[in-house]
Amino acid sequence: MSWHTQAQLSNAALREQSLWRECREFDSQGPRGMVNGQTVISFASNDYLGLASHPLVLAAAHAAIDRWGTGAGAARLVTGTRPIHCELEQALAAAHHVDRALLFSTGYAANLGVLSTLGADNVTIFSDQLNHASIIDGCRLARARTVVYRHCDAEQLESMLLACSTRKLVVTESVFSMDGDRAPLRKLAELAIAHRALLVVDDAHNVFPEYAVPQIDGLELLRVGTLSKTLGAMGGWVGGSQSLIELLTNSARSFVFTTALAPAAAAAALAALQVYCATEGELLRARLRRLIMQLRSNHDSPIVPIIVGSEAAALRAATMLLERGIYVPAIRPPTVAPDTSRLRITLSAAHDDAMLAHLMSALHAAEVST
Repeated sequence: MSWHTQAQLSNAALREQSLWRECREFDSQGPRGMVNGQTVISFASNDYLGLASHPLVLAAAHAAIDRWGTGAGAARLVTGTRPIHCELEQALAAAHHVDRALLFSTGYAANLGVLSTLGADNVTIFSDQLNHASIIDGCRLARARTVVYRHCDAEQLESMLLACSTRKLVVTESVFSMDGDRAPLRKLAELAIAHRALLVVDDAHNVFPEYAVPQIDGLELLRVGTLSKTLGAMGGWVGGSQSLIELLTNSARSFVFTTALAPAAAAAALAALQVYCATEGELLRARLRRLIMQLRSNHDSPIVPIIVGSEAAALRAATMLLERGIYVPAIRPPTVAPDTSRLRITLSAAHDDAMLAHLMSALHAAEVST
């Protein structure tokens, strides 16, 4: 059978299983835009604070293009390091209370670099059951043995750590990308200290600083972050001790062997970080939290999943919302487990009260409950 024929059969199977995907143009700057000629409001972006369209962020990106051009032209260890990369790394380290930070081209690449570098053959990686694909793939690239513990189950993790005689690395998201729930970070930190494990926390979807991993004496910690969600730019970063960041700089293949982050992206992220750390950032987070509480009270993140079950049901629900001017694509396997397909609603400080009311009206009309 030819490769062409095999691809056709595989594509047909995806369609039959309601798992077919296509890129759909969304012509937008901010939550309101056009899909197939229809004006819609997106509740699917990870631009949680709306900083991708902030005037200061846009101006910083424009200025960086004028000064350095559109690309870095080489890897960081060759000629790809610009002053803006170093300035952003210093600002990230200061904002997140770590010794040093290191930029990667994406958050995905950051997780691959961390886990494949530190997951040596004398290490056991303990990974949460619902960790992001980038963490899963990083574990696969590592030479370490990987053990998966039940989602947010610190008791099971403790028993696994007790039974392990190798060096230990625990990796988790702080806020989980598909469910919007939070890891028990304080308990995980205490376990890491007790069992001399390195704790790796992926902070990609954590908007609120009070939900970050606590600073505890004796904790060996690496923080992985992204510049493309809360900061509305592009890229990823890792923060930690001087020695760990130096090791990643020299050994993480997804850092060493790729072109450096575009200067405009780094400049945009730095400007967004400055907004985030200022009073305006506090106000944006307060606004976002108020919107979250209106949609789902006692929820801790802007990710609000509505699980509908089958892949076909999720597609129908997404289509019904789109007909009402609300853009929330269906999330289906392999992103989530079978029979847990969902609408993954994400809120942003760029949404206003009228947009949220429109969403809630559309959900009610589609007979989908939050």
